[in-house]
Amino acid sequence: MPLLSSEPIRARCLVKSNLVSTRANVANNRMPNIKVFSGTSHPDLAQRIVDRLGIDVGKVVTKKFSNLETCVEIGESVRGEDVYIIQSGSGEVNDNLMELLIMINACKIASASRVTAVIPCFPYARQDKKDKNGDIPEKDNNRSRATVKCNEWKFRSRAPISAKLVANMLSVAGADHIITMDLHASQIQGFFDIPVDNLFAEPAVLKWIKENIPEWRNSIIVSPDAGGAKRVTSIADRLNVEFALIHKERKKANEVASMVLVGDVKERIAILVDDMADTCGTICHAAEKLTEAGATKVYAILTHGIFSGPAISRINNACFEAVVVTNTIPQDGHMKECPKIRCIDVSMMFAEAVRRTHNGESVSYLFSNVPY
Repeated sequence: MPLLSSEPIRARCLVKSNLVSTRANVANNRMPNIKVFSGTSHPDLAQRIVDRLGIDVGKVVTKKFSNLETCVEIGESVRGEDVYIIQSGSGEVNDNLMELLIMINACKIASASRVTAVIPCFPYARQDKKDKNGDIPEKDNNRSRATVKCNEWKFRSRAPISAKLVANMLSVAGADHIITMDLHASQIQGFFDIPVDNLFAEPAVLKWIKENIPEWRNSIIVSPDAGGAKRVTSIADRLNVEFALIHKERKKANEVASMVLVGDVKERIAILVDDMADTCGTICHAAEKLTEAGATKVYAILTHGIFSGPAISRINNACFEAVVVTNTIPQDGHMKECPKIRCIDVSMMFAEAVRRTHNGESVSYLFSNVPY
């Protein structure tokens, strides 16, 4: 009799275990042989990405030794797996970059079949060419501008191309593929000998403009510098509106000397578009210039909202209706300090890029469309 009574219990246990294994198999069949790990720079974005993919974040333990060396331990097998490591170049940039390199190398020497670094905001992207440092030495302050300009080549000759250095470090660490968004300069893709997918925030920006600015047909897209002209003309063409640009001259790093507006913004909604904002001196000066030129409202739309130093206080004191950024960099703290800051979620673009890359599909669809 005891044997007979135990059989239904055993049967129920077998059924339960079969159900659990079936659910696991369904999840694995949906995205087989893939592991997604998150660094410490932006765990919220990583969680959003894996939620959209229908998988779990891989187990990884990150810690620092007493001398502040970074230690990373991958908590599950990656042998033969397609690995994606999500780490943004924000916050403690140097620590996060080193953490990413160690994670890539740890997965590579653990026999991962492919390691893809998903870097929403690429670190050191502004150091993409030999250029003067911007800061004029104290002894030159009283000299004429012409004399200083004659000596600018001396500063350029010793300036590093740090973006190329970062590209080399990622490749040497073992990265097989890079996925990023809105590189400060598109030529950074050429610094790599491995595939680089540079996604664009433009489709999500266009969607936000149409859904949140009722009078967007009476808007004008403005670039805060000449370098962003190509970006704003693309958005202006797709919205079928006009564009303008502001020519700026920098006196030194993070400080703008003068601005000249090229275009008519009178009685229009001005939408400033740029790839990133750090101390926000440029966009705040630009907003003031646009208001003086007769713009009725001023919006700023930025892919990477770094917001360091006096950025938040400058935005609070500026005449913006809203400053819109994507979540390539964590924005929760900034949004609490500044009610003008709005956030566009781009996790669906990265999730779709990961899915398409894993399945061997083209990602060019994402260059002009928002996946849903």
